[in-house]
Amino acid sequence: MRRGDVRAALLVLLDEQPFTGYGLMEEIERRSGGAWRPSPGSVYPTLAQLEDEGLVQAGAGEGRQPFELTEAGRTYVAEHREELGEPWARPTEGIGEERLQLRGLVGEIGAAVYQVAAAGDDAQIARAADLLTETRRGLYRILADDEEKPDA
Repeated sequence: MRRGDVRAALLVLLDEQPFTGYGLMEEIERRSGGAWRPSPGSVYPTLAQLEDEGLVQAGAGEGRQPFELTEAGRTYVAEHREELGEPWARPTEGIGEERLQLRGLVGEIGAAVYQVAAAGDDAQIARAADLLTETRRGLYRILADDEEKPDA
């Protein structure tokens, strides 16, 4: 992602409604189809900078407070809306649907591995490790164009 994409994404989303920092990260991930989830290390400093510039403010109260645009922030977004664009769309430009689906499958596999590690017995964990090892090897075989031949 380009340097100003986090800033642009935060401003555009906050123009729609207030969000917490965590909510902003989730919404960017959702809108990018999982291709981009900015880190807390990029979102929170950007929010602090936007606060310093007078473009956003945190809600009053205790706990996680949503950020919202100030009047100056709304004016800024209105004046720069075209240039701000939809930064979450860039990560998926030129990426085929198959690649996005593959990325989603990796997340699902990770969740399944976590469940086996948390709830499986020693034998199940060993079987899962064997399966993952063979899957990794199989993926590299695909790249090498060296599929295993079925046993005769």
